[in-house]
Amino acid sequence: MSATRRPTTADAAAVPGAWLVFAVGAAAYVVTVANRTSLAAAGLEAQERYAIGAGALSSFAVLQFLVYAALQVPVGVLIDRWGPRRLVVLGAATMGAGQLLLALSTQTWQAVLARVLVGAGDAATFISVVRLVTNWFPPRRVPVLTQLVGLFGQFGQVFSIVPLAALLHGPGWTPAYTGLAAFSVLAAVLSVLLLRDVPPGAPDPRTRRGARQVTGDLRASLRHPGTRLGLWSHWATPFAGNAFAVLWGYPFLVSGQGLTSGAAGALLTVYTAVAAGTGPLMGALVARHPLRRSWIVLTVVAAQALAWALVLAWPGRAPLPLLVLLVVVLGTGVPGSLIGFDYARTSNPAHRLGGATGMTNVMGFASTVVLVLAVGVVLDLQGAGSPGAYSLGAFKAAFALQFPLWAIGVAGIVVNRRRTRELLAREGVVVPRMREAVRRDAAARRARGGAARPGRDDALT
Repeated sequence: MSATRRPTTADAAAVPGAWLVFAVGAAAYVVTVANRTSLAAAGLEAQERYAIGAGALSSFAVLQFLVYAALQVPVGVLIDRWGPRRLVVLGAATMGAGQLLLALSTQTWQAVLARVLVGAGDAATFISVVRLVTNWFPPRRVPVLTQLVGLFGQFGQVFSIVPLAALLHGPGWTPAYTGLAAFSVLAAVLSVLLLRDVPPGAPDPRTRRGARQVTGDLRASLRHPGTRLGLWSHWATPFAGNAFAVLWGYPFLVSGQGLTSGAAGALLTVYTAVAAGTGPLMGALVARHPLRRSWIVLTVVAAQALAWALVLAWPGRAPLPLLVLLVVVLGTGVPGSLIGFDYARTSNPAHRLGGATGMTNVMGFASTVVLVLAVGVVLDLQGAGSPGAYSLGAFKAAFALQFPLWAIGVAGIVVNRRRTRELLAREGVVVPRMREAVRRDAAARRARGGAARPGRDDALT
């Protein structure tokens, strides 16, 4: 698909200072992911601290994700109006306030408010950093760099699993979450000092559009089938990994599968490493074969569904190699979901890119909210309302709810892929069938004597 967004930098190379902006933005996102997943290894401690059941615990994450999802479109519009730098600063400061409140909280309502603040700050960060990448780097580098942002963000997941868990089990709840609040404030300070919205001398993409114009832009973005293809791609790919990593994976592995806390933490670390390692690969594939992005998305979904089917169908506890396979496959979900943002980028002009990116980001977190809440409710209905009552059978019934969510997402992808290709055909771009594309690519390689062609290989697009 050809890009409709006007580039803001030269295509030859990133402008001076771009890598500093990228580094600070990526660091801010590392802190953001640490905040987002900071209950991952503290679920059992949270239940004991606040005397709550599985359903109430899931509501913490659900509310956080609901706030995140609800703010995506407003944040996208504000990025177009204020610029991404202000939103990164505001997001980090808000998360810091939320974690400090959580550190000091002793009652459930205080913890709920804290997670609302964390969700609000989280909502402002990722799409702002993606916009910084779009503003500072040439379009051909954006897919890979977007994946690199996601890769670095996974280090925040590692922090929430290993050092934060060690602090929880050592100094305790208050020092652990106070330290996380301090890191959030540090990210805000660095963003104030070092981030800039656009390169020196580049046109400022910020626009002051009225409510009617903004609404019209959002409608125009949503009418484009390429945007909708991005929305459903982002719905289908990340929810299984998000729910596993953010809340339910650790209890499932410890209480359901009978692993030690150390083994469960190691598996969640494998998940994070895979998510980080596969990101650049997917970014390179997207940049090289932009008209085959949906195949990457569908492959990720199929692999996740197959791995979960094997685990759920296994009689009794699954063997460790199968659990390793599960976390490896789940680790591809977040990198796969970032392909949705590439659809938004290439389907919308610059003045409506923030809103389109925000709408795309809503979908994956909406599906995550549905799954996290549903798992908690099903566990409670089966008597798994306290950490000691978790059972493998209850977990299997709860995680089976992922399959309808995948089915909805795949249907949306297939329908809108067809409509996108019809639109491309009217614009003179015909996407060959996969069999024809593979045959054409093989013939081209034979003609070159087996040598790979430099640059993007359009034979497979």
